[in-house]
Amino acid sequence: MTRKSIISAVLLLWVVLAQCQTIQSKVFELLDLNRPGLEKVKILHQTGKDDEAAAALLDYYRVRTNIKHPTVILDKVTISKDEQKWADDALNHVFFAHKGYQPSYNYGADINWAYWPVHDNELRWQLHRTKWWVPMGKAYRISGDEKYAKEWTFEYMDWIKKNPLLIYTKEEQAKLTKEELSKLENVGFAWRPLEISDRLGAQTDQFTYFISSKNFSPAFLTEFLLNYQLHAEYMMQHYSKDGNHLLFQSCRIISAGTFFPEFKNAEKWRKSGIDIINKEIGVQVYDDGFQNELDLGYHRGAIETFIQAYKTAAFNGFGKEFPQSYKDKIEKMIMATMNSSFPNYESPLFSDGHGGSKSVAIRQYKEWAKLFPENKQIAYMASEGKSGELPPYLSKRFPNAGFYIFRNGWKDDATVMVLKAGPPAEWHNQPDNGTFDLYIKGRNFFPDGGSYVYGGDAEVLKKREWFRQTMVHKTLTLNNANIETMDSKCLLWNTDTNIEKLVVENQGYPGLKHRRAVFFVDKTFFVIVDEAVGNANGHVAIHYQFAQGEVKADNSTNQVTTLFEDGNNVTLQIFGDKDMKMIEEEGWVSYEYGKKEKRPAFGFQCEKNSNKSVRFITVIYPTATSVPKMLAKLVDNEMQEKAVNVSLRIDNKKYDLKANW
Repeated sequence: MTRKSIISAVLLLWVVLAQCQTIQSKVFELLDLNRPGLEKVKILHQTGKDDEAAAALLDYYRVRTNIKHPTVILDKVTISKDEQKWADDALNHVFFAHKGYQPSYNYGADINWAYWPVHDNELRWQLHRTKWWVPMGKAYRISGDEKYAKEWTFEYMDWIKKNPLLIYTKEEQAKLTKEELSKLENVGFAWRPLEISDRLGAQTDQFTYFISSKNFSPAFLTEFLLNYQLHAEYMMQHYSKDGNHLLFQSCRIISAGTFFPEFKNAEKWRKSGIDIINKEIGVQVYDDGFQNELDLGYHRGAIETFIQAYKTAAFNGFGKEFPQSYKDKIEKMIMATMNSSFPNYESPLFSDGHGGSKSVAIRQYKEWAKLFPENKQIAYMASEGKSGELPPYLSKRFPNAGFYIFRNGWKDDATVMVLKAGPPAEWHNQPDNGTFDLYIKGRNFFPDGGSYVYGGDAEVLKKREWFRQTMVHKTLTLNNANIETMDSKCLLWNTDTNIEKLVVENQGYPGLKHRRAVFFVDKTFFVIVDEAVGNANGHVAIHYQFAQGEVKADNSTNQVTTLFEDGNNVTLQIFGDKDMKMIEEEGWVSYEYGKKEKRPAFGFQCEKNSNKSVRFITVIYPTATSVPKMLAKLVDNEMQEKAVNVSLRIDNKKYDLKANW
């Protein structure tokens, strides 16, 4: 098919769909026509003049000033280079569905909303979030070019036509044809509650950007409102049971009820969302401020969701429906983010986290500072240290979530270890208890592997499961299997001396407990003592994965040294039983969805064939020009049930490291 014929086909389809835009009189039954400003609409509808009533309703929305959008300010619209590309690409049905799959796919002149080029569920789910529509709205407001509004209304109506909400009983499903089952499968993607809620939120932006367009006709308005009502009502009946999805859904139903108070059910929507999110901030956020998925990326997302819900309501006079405790918990969450971040504003990629940029983090802190103007520590982060104050402490324990941060400073030259050893967590969490990231002078030497992808068919799921393995985290395994229990207990946390100490343990396997003691010595280097306790037998190993780059590995000394040319390096050396073997392992790290980079990784393995414990001592020492001679051993060759005592020598300096609990 030639380009000319494709364009002709698209124009023909546009005409057909445009003709499908008829006044949906049912919408007037859904609106409270007794509201101030809708008097004319009411009279016209009651006299059977629904065409004129729809036109009057459109006029009402175009001049409405009593509702404030919390984020869209029409005289300050900006669009990024990427957003402009997404808007322009969408004119040719090249849709930006997922950042992990670039360049974007073309969904055809006759849009195929069920197109699934890679069987990753996220790609197909996120297609139905239509995230390119808001950039199209921005492009329209900035340029005034009606092509964006015309195409948006076309795509909006095309989506409605091709993605009907089909509901069948089990008995009815059993009688469906293959084609009908295929359509039902599409419902599972298009009408999943998370995607419904995403559209509920985003369409308030689209409505605001496009409402003044001549392509936003009275008939289209009734189609839009009818579709929006369907979304909101279905969402009310299909909230997720728990987790971050429920947060997003409740936030966006608040947006629906607040932004469109003309609906008869708007107050019900708003109150439902506010009730849920007020409850969930207590359920999902620990007293120490961390969200219960133990994923630092989703933690930030939860902060933004809680704030968005509050701002949406507060901007329109409903702020009092949130108690002070709600804002207090958000402030705790922000402080948890600050403490678990490195000086470059990045956080470990624990669980399903992905790397974020410093510019985005600073922008978030600036918004947070507006909400909490009295918090000088948030002000410090927002201003990059130009104002505000640093916390009066360095290292910090978060007892509920099980995050432990060793820190000798807050600036770029600091050393920061963030260790994760918490309770059972939600879906995004990985079986990684005891793992850590270590940042020294601007470099994360042991970044967590991230998640790579989420899930889909067997091929995609296999990729996800590789990154979830316990053995690709910096912790202990039995026969390289995933730990079965994630419920770490803190036995000791002491930062009052020059040798800071942490002891945690987790019954990872039915017959094996992993106890990990960490010493932060002279606020400079780390000694980690791991013990595998129990009657289970097999290969016990400690695993370490380094940042991308060259390393020097010495099997004879069980030592690995990074070789970065800037001189900022570390040496890791393991001391263990005589039969310990150093094994080079497969290593990958994923900073962005669907992208991975190779990196050095090693396992240190011993055989356990009795009730006797297996022990490892790891020394991680910053090095510049030369590697020191190191020797470490357990005093009396034992790690007691309630004590550990390590004799360490670094060149000619001796250290006695003791911990009792």
